[in-house]
Amino acid sequence: MKSVKHFASDNWAGVHPAILKAMANANAGHAMAYGDDLLTKAAIKKFQRHFGENIDVYFVFTGTGANVLGLQAITASYHGVICADSAHINVDECGAPEKFCGSKLLPIPSQDGKITVDQIEPFLAHTGVEHHSQPKVISVTQATELGTIYTPEELETLAIFAHKHDMLLHVDGARICNAAAALDVNLRDMTGDVGVDVLSFGGTKNGLMFGEAVIFFNKSLAKHFKFIRKQGMQLYSKMRFISAQFDAYLSNDLWLKNAKHANEMAQLLASRLEKIPQLTITQAVQANAVFVVIPPAVIPQLQQSHYFHIWNEQTSEARLMTSFDTTTKNVKNFVQALKNLIAAET
Repeated sequence: MKSVKHFASDNWAGVHPAILKAMANANAGHAMAYGDDLLTKAAIKKFQRHFGENIDVYFVFTGTGANVLGLQAITASYHGVICADSAHINVDECGAPEKFCGSKLLPIPSQDGKITVDQIEPFLAHTGVEHHSQPKVISVTQATELGTIYTPEELETLAIFAHKHDMLLHVDGARICNAAAALDVNLRDMTGDVGVDVLSFGGTKNGLMFGEAVIFFNKSLAKHFKFIRKQGMQLYSKMRFISAQFDAYLSNDLWLKNAKHANEMAQLLASRLEKIPQLTITQAVQANAVFVVIPPAVIPQLQQSHYFHIWNEQTSEARLMTSFDTTTKNVKNFVQALKNLIAAET
C-alpha cells in the first residue's frame, strides 16, 4: 500500500520505529498488571529525571482523558476553569471537562491562542459570591492550538497570579515537546520550575502509538487520583505497553529530536508559502503548525492529494501540521501542487 503523508494533523503520522521496537521488547513474557511492572517503574524514573524527583506521574490512554481527569482532581463542581476560547478543552473535547468535572469552563477570546493576567483578572470580581462559579484553575495549552508558544516567563507570571488568588495552573501539553524544542529549554524549565501545578503530557502527536501522562508537581493534589483514574476508565491493565513507549521516548532525546524535526519542517513550509503572493500566513510559526489563508477555489482539489483541515471556513484559513516524519520532499510537493493550482486559476 502506498504511504501518503498529509498536513492534516500530527495525529495522522505513524509511530516512530524506536517506539515500535520498545513495545515489541515489552511483549516478551508476562508482567504484573495495572502499573506494578518494572517498565512502568523505569518510565516514571525517566519522568522524574526530566521534571524533578518530587512529582507524581500517572499514565492514561488519551489526551482528553489526561485533561479531564487532571482537572477533575483539582476542582469541585462549583469551580470555574479559565481558558482561551480556542483551547482544546473548550472546543474539541465534546463537553467532557464540564460533564465529568462538573465545573464550568470560562473561555477568554484570544487572537493567538494565549491568555494573559489582564484578561483573567475580571473573572475574580465575584469571588466568594454564591451565585457564580468560583475560578479555581487557569488552563493553558503549550504549544497553543494556534501554534504559538508561552515563554517560561509568561507561564511563571500566570502561575504567580493563580497562586496569589488561591487558584492552580494546568497545562495541556499535547505538544509541549514542540514548545520546549522551539524555546531550547528543558521540560522542567517550563513546567515545575515556573509553578505549573498539573501537566497533561502528550506523546501521541510526537511519535507514540497511544498513551499520555498526568503529572502533578504538588503530590498532595494527586491524593485521590488513582481512584479518579480508575473511575474515569483510563487505568490500563497492560500498563507496560504505555510505559515502554515513554521509557523510549524520554531516552536519548527522542522526544526532542522528533519535535525539533517537526518544527523545522513547519519553518520550511512557512518560508516557502510566504513567497506565494496569493497566500497570507495568519499566526507566528513557532512550533509545528502553519496557519495560512488559501484561495478558496483551489482548496478542494489540493485536499485530494495533500489533505489538511480548514480552520476558518469564512476566511479560508487552513491549518497545516507537520510531524516527526514529514520530509522536505513532502513540503516541496505540497507547495508545488499549490502553486500549480493557483496558476491554473489565474
